[in-house]
Amino acid sequence: MEKYAWKATVKEGMLEEYTRRHDNIWPELKELLKSAGICNYTIWNTGNELFGYYECEKGVEYAAKVQAESPIVDKWNEYMKDVMVMEMDPVTGAQPLLKKVFTLD
Repeated sequence: MEKYAWKATVKEGMLEEYTRRHDNIWPELKELLKSAGICNYTIWNTGNELFGYYECEKGVEYAAKVQAESPIVDKWNEYMKDVMVMEMDPVTGAQPLLKKVFTLD
C-alpha cells in the first residue's frame, strides 16, 4: 500500500474554523476519497502548520487522478481557501507529495 503525506498552513486565527469544517466534512467528499482508495487519513497540526497522511489502497497515482478529476474536491478546495494556504502541484493539482526520508517497519 502506497503512502501519501502533505503539508499546509492554516491562516492566523483560523484553526478552530478549519477543525470545525473537518468535523463536518461533506459525506460526498468522504465517499469520493474512499472510492479513490484513500484510507487511514489523518491530519495533525502544530501551531498553524498542518501535516496530512493517508494510505492509498489503489496507489498514489490513482488517488491523485480521482481527486484531480472531481468537482467535489474543487468545491472543497475553494471552500477551504479562506482558512488555509495550500501549495498545489501544477501537474497533479494536489498538494505536493512529501519526500519520505525514514521508515520504521
